[in-house]
Amino acid sequence: MKKILITGGAGYIGSHTAVALVNSGYEPVIVDNFSNSEKSALEGIKSILGREVKSYEVDCLDKNGMEKVFQENDFSGVIHFAASKAVGESTRLPLKYYSNNIDSLIILLELMSKYKVKDLVFSSSCTVYGQPKVLPVTEATPRQDAESPYGNTKKICEDILRDFILSGAASRIVALRYFNPVGAHPSSAIGELPIGVPANLIPFVTQTAAGIREKITVFGNDYDTPDGTCVRDYIHVMDLADAHVKALKYLSEQKDNFYDIFNVGTGNGNTVLEVIKTFEKVSGQKLNYEIGPRRTGDIEKVWANTDKINKVLGWDAKYTLEDSMRDSWNWQVKLGKK
Repeated sequence: MKKILITGGAGYIGSHTAVALVNSGYEPVIVDNFSNSEKSALEGIKSILGREVKSYEVDCLDKNGMEKVFQENDFSGVIHFAASKAVGESTRLPLKYYSNNIDSLIILLELMSKYKVKDLVFSSSCTVYGQPKVLPVTEATPRQDAESPYGNTKKICEDILRDFILSGAASRIVALRYFNPVGAHPSSAIGELPIGVPANLIPFVTQTAAGIREKITVFGNDYDTPDGTCVRDYIHVMDLADAHVKALKYLSEQKDNFYDIFNVGTGNGNTVLEVIKTFEKVSGQKLNYEIGPRRTGDIEKVWANTDKINKVLGWDAKYTLEDSMRDSWNWQVKLGKK
């Protein structure tokens, strides 16, 4: 079985991808510093798979610690999730984001080169498109100036990967530009588990429905969208996990010195109010929400054109927004009022 290093593997997307990898015949090895995840995710993975997945508690900025991981394992590929990812926080703490997100990638590429690990799937983001002039966005859509330091780190990391390949590196790299991951594993054994106050919409929705939060603030209702609230492309985390597995298989078929980019979304945009109404429908819970001012760093609307990933990787989104809201709510119910 091919060993795959998953940085940030105890996090939301990483934990679901670990499960998807095992189910596809890979052997994931998780590295996480648990700064924005909890060790309970490892137990959740174990409960789904019926066995433990090897893991290390290491910060990706700790080069010596990361080197030990490479020394102890013969990896055939890496999936790099580990990063700070809250748009709002990044506008307040830009240096944290530049250090965590950029330096960790450089350390990883150096170690991959040293230990001759060729294949990398990089966790990028649709934030690199900024506020696009034409929708839906394709991979050829020009990248705009980022609306937040978080978005800028993803843009810079993509540039680093491109320059690394242009230098002649014997690597094979895919950057996946995620849209908005939502949902949870259908077993409710793993899901999104934000530390402290959630920065993303769906955990705030589920925590409000559970009585943990008093209300949801919808940031702005004066945008040029069907109901005035922001539009995003919400993709189920299990579909996203599957895209990583298919990206790894795709890389294994390529020649050395290879770089490609794919959008990962549903191809549909939904407003914040549509998401709230869909959640209320599938959960039977009435949500307390209010309209507030716009939030710094938010873009108005973005959703994906997924033709490339559909054709090249043979991947398509299978879960609906209703599926995502139902799985998110079931996960919250299992968590209780934590």
